[in-house]
Amino acid sequence: MVKTFHVIISQDEDGVYTGKVPELKGCLSQGDTLDELMKNIKEAIELCLEVESEHPEKVAEDQIKFIGVQEVEV
Repeated sequence: MVKTFHVIISQDEDGVYTGKVPELKGCLSQGDTLDELMKNIKEAIELCLEVESEHPEKVAEDQIKFIGVQEVEV
């Protein structure tokens, strides 16, 4: 079964891309390019899902709902 996850991507001052999956607690990765980040984050998602299957008492990803990203000016 194919599952879909959202990846929030940012880029730091050194140009490194960071991705975080809000549906999976603690699931993040990085890469020097967007292609590398997406390869790495896919591996991270697979590992997070594997850990969740071994520890089912954790919150399931379908209980967390991604809403969106907002900008705030201060």
